[in-house]
Amino acid sequence: MGANAFDGTQRSMISMALSSVSLRDLALVQAVAREGSFNSAARAMYISPSGLSHQVQKVEQALGAPLFERGGRRVVPTASGQRLLGYIEDVLASAEHLEHAARAGHVAFGGELRLGVPSTLGPYLLPHFIEPFPQRFPGARLTISEGKPRGLLRRLQEGELDAVLAPPVATVTGLESTALFFEPYELMLHTGHALAGRASIRLAELDAAEATLMAESHGHGVSDLGMAGSARPERIQDLSIESLATLVALRGGYTLVPILAHERLGSIPNVVLAAVEDARPGRHISLYWRSATPWHDDLARFGDLLRTLAETIPGLDAALPQTVA
Repeated sequence: MGANAFDGTQRSMISMALSSVSLRDLALVQAVAREGSFNSAARAMYISPSGLSHQVQKVEQALGAPLFERGGRRVVPTASGQRLLGYIEDVLASAEHLEHAARAGHVAFGGELRLGVPSTLGPYLLPHFIEPFPQRFPGARLTISEGKPRGLLRRLQEGELDAVLAPPVATVTGLESTALFFEPYELMLHTGHALAGRASIRLAELDAAEATLMAESHGHGVSDLGMAGSARPERIQDLSIESLATLVALRGGYTLVPILAHERLGSIPNVVLAAVEDARPGRHISLYWRSATPWHDDLARFGDLLRTLAETIPGLDAALPQTVA
C-alpha cells in the first residue's frame, strides 16, 4: 500500500473515531480543565466521576493524545492538551452560535441586521427609524456601521454587512437594491458672503470657485449646473457634515448640505442656510443587499419602513418601491 493510500486510510480512521465524540463529551473535557478536578467537574456537569472519566478517556482515544496529567492534587492539561483545549473551545463556541442562529430563524434578519450607512446620512436619518425599527421587527437587533458608500458596499459584498444605504451606483454583481427617497441639498454660506442674507439663492448667482464640495457625497455637484465662474470648485475627501460646516465657517464661501441636517447645522456660528431657488441638487438613497441573502423579504419590509418614514419627514421625497437586480 502506498504512502498516499495509508494517509487517506489514517484520515478516514481519525474521522470515524471523532464521529463517536459528542458535543457533550467535549463540554465534559472543558469542565475538567475549568475545575481542575474530576470530582468537581462531575458535580458541575451532573455526572458520576467514573462516568466523566470514561467520557474524557473516549475523547483522548479519539484524538490520539492525552489531555490531562492525572495523579496530582490538581488535574492539569498536558502540553498537547493545552493546545487541543483551544480547539475544543472553538468547536463548542461554534456549536452555540449555530444553535442561536437556528433559534433566531423565526426572527427577522435572523436576529440582527448589520446596516451600513454613509457618515453624512446616519446621524440625521437614524433618529427617525431607531424607535419604529423594534416595533416593526420585534426581537431583531440593529447594528449600525458608518463609512463612505463605496467602502460600505464593498463590506456588503464581502459579507461583513447585511444591507447598506447608499446613493445609486452602477450595477454591482451579486447585489440588489430598492430606491428609498430623494434628499435635496440646501446651501450653506459663510455669514460674510454677499448673498448670506437671502432665504433662497439661484445657483447661477454663485461663483463655482467659492464652493467647497465633498468628492463622493456631492458627486459632480454644482459644477454641472451652469454656475458662473471658470474655476472648478475645490473638492475635499468626505468628512462629517459638521466638519464641513466648520470649514466653511473658517474659510468662507459656501457648500451644499443635505436637508436632513438642517436642524443640527442651524446652530453653528458664522454660517447660514438658504434654499436653492432654481434647481434641485440632492442625492437619491437606495437600500442594497446581497442577492443570495436569506432575509430578502425582511429587507423588502425594511425598505418599505424607510419609504413610509420618508413620506413623513419634511423635505424628503419617498420613492416608489422598485427592486433592481
